[in-house]
Formats: sequence, C-alpha cells, structure tokens
Amino acid sequence: MNTLRVLETPLLVMDYDQLAAQCLAWARQPRVVAVEFANTHIVTQMRHDPAFRELMRGYDHLVPDGMPLVWCLNRAGARMGDRVYGPTFMERFLAAAPPGTTHYLLGGSEECGGRLREMFARRNPHLEFAGGFHGACNTEGVLAGDAEKQVVEDINRLSPDFLWVGFGTPKQQAWTRRHKHLLHRGVVLTVGFAFDANAGLKPDAPAWMRGRGLTWLYRLASEPRRLGPRYVKWNSLFLFYLLFDGLRGRAWGRTER
Repeated sequence: MNTLRVLETPLLVMDYDQLAAQCLAWARQPRVVAVEFANTHIVTQMRHDPAFRELMRGYDHLVPDGMPLVWCLNRAGARMGDRVYGPTFMERFLAAAPPGTTHYLLGGSEECGGRLREMFARRNPHLEFAGGFHGACNTEGVLAGDAEKQVVEDINRLSPDFLWVGFGTPKQQAWTRRHKHLLHRGVVLTVGFAFDANAGLKPDAPAWMRGRGLTWLYRLASEPRRLGPRYVKWNSLFLFYLLFDGLRGRAWGRTER
C-alpha cells in the first residue's frame, strides 16, 4: 500500500474501490484494523495537538477525506482523481457489501440507526446488521452508564466484520483509542458525519461543491454556530502549517522510514 504524508501525517493513496477491497481483506484477518477518514481538521490537529496525536495512535491507516489533502498528495506524486469521502464510502460499501459480511453501528441517535438500517436494507437485501448502540459517548471515549462494558461484550459476542463508528471528532477517536485493544476482530471505520448524512438527518454538500473542496463551506452555512469556531481555528492552522512546513520542504512527501 502506497503511503504519502501531509503535515507529517501518513495517508493511504487509494480510491473507493481499492479501499473497499482492502477492507474486505482486513475483515478476513483474525485481528482488529482501525481506519480513519482524515480531513484537514484531523491532519492539522495531529500536527498541532500532542494529546490528539496520541489518540490517533489507535489507528492503523488514515485515508484522505478532504480535497485539500488530495491536492497536497498530488503535489507529492499521488495522482489521485478524488478523495475517499467517508459518507460516500459508507454509502457505496454498504450498498454493495457481499453476502455473509456483518456490520455493527456505533453512534448516532435511535432514529439515525433505524433510518440507516431501513435504507441500506432496501438497497442491499443481503446486508446484515449484527447489532448497534445509539447512546451517548463523552470526549474521553466513554459510553454512558452500563453501556461502557456491555457494548464491548456485545461486539465481541456478535463478532461483526465491520464496526461503523459515528460519534464525531474527537469522541470517535477517543473511543477507538480506549477500546480497540479490547476487541477481538473486525474493521473499525470512524466516519462521523456519514451517519447523519446517509440517514438524511443532515444535508450534505452537492457534488459540484464536494469536488471543489467546498464541503466545509456548505456545512458551515448549514450549522454556523456549531462549526464556525471549529472551521476558523483549524482551517487557519492548516494554512499556517502548510506554509510553515512548506518553507522547510516538509509540507508533503513520502513517509519517512
């Protein structure tokens, strides 16, 4: 697997089909593989915040979820035509998941989980949801009440091939870091906004905006109070570190061995 770095973060150079095939291969292995769909916020926070960088040690692979990351990777020779956007990957993968694969939904509301099951069952009659949990998770990655222990026991008992996690950043990263070593097997995919987007509970940007790296602008207009401070901070820091590291020739390139 080809890996290039942006702001010191290693990112897989893959398209949707390649990642789907790789996920199916990982699911056949007797171990846990954690995958993060990394946008500029994730990459910048890893560059800026040692505590968040420690959380991300729970992941085996990161894929480029944002177009600005693809532009940087292409400057390093990736030749990528598109990003691997978490909501789109989840939609495509579940719609085409082969018979026999099992899935567990962790996060979102009860309504969100119900809509996802209903929608994907219509699109893929062979799809099997082994279980799910739709309660609260705090910023330390701890689930509310008795669920903290019961969910891990449930996942290990059901042994799903794919565990889709949608708590949002940084809760889903904290949950993965705290619990990955307790799981027996499966592919953990932290997809955040993909839950609400695919369930139709929150609008996603139109395709023309997504392809031009303007998803953040559409989401900002949709949720200005919640996302405004986040985007101002992390988008500004991304540009700062891109310039700062770029002056030293380290903004992007091959991973160091």
